[in-house]
Amino acid sequence: MKVAQKVAIVTGGGGGIGGAIAEGLAAQGAKVMVADIDANAAAAVAAGINARHPGSALAEGADVANSDHIRHIIERAEAEFGPVALYFANAGVGGALGLEASDADWDHVLDVNLRAHIRAAQQLVPKWIERGEGYFVATASAAGLLTQIGSATYSVTKHAAVGFAEWLSVTYGDQGVGVSCLCPMGVDTAMLYAGRDSGDPRGVAATQAVTSAGEVLQPAQVADVVLDAVDRETFLILPHESVLAMYQQKGADYDRWIRGMRRYQGALLGHV
Repeated sequence: MKVAQKVAIVTGGGGGIGGAIAEGLAAQGAKVMVADIDANAAAAVAAGINARHPGSALAEGADVANSDHIRHIIERAEAEFGPVALYFANAGVGGALGLEASDADWDHVLDVNLRAHIRAAQQLVPKWIERGEGYFVATASAAGLLTQIGSATYSVTKHAAVGFAEWLSVTYGDQGVGVSCLCPMGVDTAMLYAGRDSGDPRGVAATQAVTSAGEVLQPAQVADVVLDAVDRETFLILPHESVLAMYQQKGADYDRWIRGMRRYQGALLGHV
C-alpha cells in the first residue's frame, strides 16, 4: 500500500502516536483527516501539518466510537479529499484498575478500544471490497499479546483488538483489504504515565512494568515503523522487537509464563 496521493483517517490524531502518524502520512504525500475527541488538539495537529504540507490535513472533533461520528468523518474526508483508502483506528483509553471497574467503565473502554474498530470496519470494508483496495490499521498494544498488570479493562480490550484485526485480515485479506495491527510497548505519551500519576499502587506498578521492560520510544519513531509496515503490508507491527521474544516464550510454556508474571507483579508492587 503506497500512501502517496491516498486519503487517510487517523483517530486519536490529536497527539501522541496518532499525531505522529498523521504527520508521517502527509510527509509521504497523503491527505489526512485528523480526528480526536479533543477538537482543539485535532485542529492543532492539522494546522501544524498544513504549515509544512499545505492543504494536506483536515481536523474534526469526534467520538470515534460513535457510528454516526465515524460516518461523518468519512463523509467529510471523502467530500473534501476523495475516497478514504486508509483508516488508522488509533484512539484508545486506559481504563479503570482491578475488578472494581464498573459496567460503565467496561462499556467505555470496550467502546473506544474495540467497538470503534468494528464500527469503522463495518462502514469502510464493503466500500473497499468494491474498489478492490483499502487498508485498516488497528492500534492495539503489547498488552494485547502479553497482558497489562493492573488494568483488566485495558488488557482484555487490547487482546480483543488484536483478535478483531486478525479476523478482519483472514476474512477480507484476499478481497483487497489490507490489515495491520500495531502492538507497541512503552511510548512517550500521556497514557503511559497515567497509571503512575494515579497514585494507586497498581497503576504505579503498571507504568513501571512497561518502562522497565524496554526502551520508551517517541511517537515519531513508532509512526516511522507503522508506515514502513503499511508499505510492506505487514500484519503484526512491533516497534519493540523484544515483544516478539516475550510472546514466543508465553506460547512455548503458558504456565511458566503466568508464574513468572505473578512473580514480576509481586516484585513491582513490593517496590511501590
